[in-house]
Amino acid sequence: MCGIVGIVGYSNVNQTLYDALTVLQHRGQDAAGIVTCDEGKLYLRKNNGMVRDVFRASHMRRLVGNMGIGHVRYPTAGSSSSAEAQPFYVNSPYGITLAHNGNLTNALDIAEGLFKSDLRHLNTNSDSEVLLNIFAHELQVLGKLTPSEDDIFTAVSAVHRRCKGAYSVVAMITGYGIVGFRDPHGIRPVCFGERQTKKGTEYMIASESVALQAMGFQLVRDIEPGEAVYISQDGKLSTRQCAKNPKTSPCIFEHVYLARPDSIMDGISVYKARLRMGDKLADKITRVWPDHDIDVVVPIPDTSRTSALQLANTLGVKYREGFIKNRYIGRTFIMPGQSERKKSVRQKLNAIGLEFQGKNVLLVDDSIVRGTTCSQIIEMARDAGAKKVYFASAAPAVRYPNVYGIDMPSAEELIAHNRTVEEIQEVIGADWLVYQDLQDLVDTAKEGNPAIDTFDCSVFNGEYVTGDIDKAYLAGLEARRNDMAKNGKLEDVDEEAIDLHNPQ
Repeated sequence: MCGIVGIVGYSNVNQTLYDALTVLQHRGQDAAGIVTCDEGKLYLRKNNGMVRDVFRASHMRRLVGNMGIGHVRYPTAGSSSSAEAQPFYVNSPYGITLAHNGNLTNALDIAEGLFKSDLRHLNTNSDSEVLLNIFAHELQVLGKLTPSEDDIFTAVSAVHRRCKGAYSVVAMITGYGIVGFRDPHGIRPVCFGERQTKKGTEYMIASESVALQAMGFQLVRDIEPGEAVYISQDGKLSTRQCAKNPKTSPCIFEHVYLARPDSIMDGISVYKARLRMGDKLADKITRVWPDHDIDVVVPIPDTSRTSALQLANTLGVKYREGFIKNRYIGRTFIMPGQSERKKSVRQKLNAIGLEFQGKNVLLVDDSIVRGTTCSQIIEMARDAGAKKVYFASAAPAVRYPNVYGIDMPSAEELIAHNRTVEEIQEVIGADWLVYQDLQDLVDTAKEGNPAIDTFDCSVFNGEYVTGDIDKAYLAGLEARRNDMAKNGKLEDVDEEAIDLHNPQ
């Protein structure tokens, strides 16, 4: 999960890019970057850290130009090295910069071909660099001194033929424009919008509609699976379907956890989907435990609040804010190492004893991945005086790793892998545990857009929509993604600003 943004405007876009990245900060806290284009020259700043820490006034002053792209990153199978901060850059052809959200499932296979067949050198382990070089090569083989929009769409079509997996992309072609495109299954989200100014229409591409809204852009629509949107430097918008047989299969975990509730994705309100999750979960509790003794429903902030509130209303049980969150601690789920996740939980949350003392409490979370966090929170509830602690997950049990750009670890690190609900309940220390049913979860999203037939639910059912994932791939993924391997790759790098036109 990463956040991407691209803007073509009529004045400097640096501040708008910065502000949009802060809105998308929840999608990645490991690194941030912005590159702008002014009179055919590029200006880049990227580094490890939050948006507010990466960019200073001196960097912003140098990021001039009416066109640019930005990225917030969190690591999946790679390291936390600033060498993998995006956007990435290649000088040939034209000078192309690219930011990517997702994961190429055949990156290892095509990386070798990039060197042997395309004669392109890769400098990192990032699949985003692989994607950039494929796009650049497919433009270069066309042999045009000046690329047309047809040439750009042709190159995107070639990317779709060569790349498998999940990818939402913004790429800037120096002096020409910005292109945004999405994989043929539409797994990772991306949308575009417009803003009217006195000089003309400005366009913005972003991972989530909330970034458009916050910057004063009107959402036009999502980029369709396999589609490309090209905005020339002079503000002309063109779109084209570039994939054969595209099929909309968006990641349902965006609605469970990843996206902000005020976003609209593929025509579905994330907020309303989470309300429906609460309704469905309450219906299940009523069905399997009609004589429950729940006194109070307490959400684990922040993502589960919407579902928990609706669950409490449907059950007719009190809803209370029992945990206070420290706003200066990052999202636990996307911290790169298990030790960091463990350390942060009690720093992030503090229990209000009055809401727990002598009560049977139902804690509600959006999902349970490793189980470490929820077991510590259950312990906190007991320490605060809860008589019984029940636990509800607004999502089904996460039993399989994610291969499409979410850092869900190897199967062995998932608490639900090869465990029954009763066994999970015992491990996390709950008095009772209930999960959302998968069909109910799908229905909560599908109700927002009945035209979508399929969602990627692979972390719940092990069915990977791209059809290219086998046991050998998952075994290799496990070797790369376990926490020990990840910690062993961490590098202590403090990259200074890189200005492609005026290096420090």
